[in-house]
Amino acid sequence: MNLEDKKSLRKNNEAPKIGVAQGYLIPGVTRLYIKIPLERIGALIGKGGETLKKLMEQTQTKITVDEVNGTVIVEPQTPQTRVLDLMKARDIILAIGYGFSPERAFRLLEDDQILIVIDLKQYVKPSENHLTRVKGRLIGEDGKARKNLEEMTGTEISIYDDYVAVIGDYESANIAREAILMLIDGRQHSTVYKYVDKAMRQIRRSRMVSLWEREYMPK
Repeated sequence: MNLEDKKSLRKNNEAPKIGVAQGYLIPGVTRLYIKIPLERIGALIGKGGETLKKLMEQTQTKITVDEVNGTVIVEPQTPQTRVLDLMKARDIILAIGYGFSPERAFRLLEDDQILIVIDLKQYVKPSENHLTRVKGRLIGEDGKARKNLEEMTGTEISIYDDYVAVIGDYESANIAREAILMLIDGRQHSTVYKYVDKAMRQIRRSRMVSLWEREYMPK
């Protein structure tokens, strides 16, 4: 991934401004411009264009891909296309750009799922050796560290180029993010796993209490 690709990924991970008229999106006018690495274009399009077709169908969007420079344009198919679906299409495209397979990225179609991205260069000294070492800690031997975090938090984690991306529900994804930052900071894997285990147990307990209250508390 070259420097321009990296700048584009950072820029396009920020919330875009979407033009609307009287509460409706405007086909042909409302557009999101996204840039992903050229080597990820094939994954976005899919065999025979199937991945791109599925994404457009699921989000009611029109997506145009420039295979020469990696620019992707997302537009609403009709004025009835929801802003939420436009944003979902954008996040799925970004997720694929950050190294997720389309199958894992499509998890973002669910309303409670978010994409979190960590730029390693914001936390690690700008040295290839330092980046390689940190990425090695995050991945672990035979991918064990990343797999453990995914299983413990129920999230999907991609480590691609100088970025770490997480897909999951808001609470779980943020716990995974904190765990990743702890590993970047040099904390022992065992310490990080203890933190994750405790945090996830608290979330499960809170969710059980909320469910019980909805089911059994007088309305």
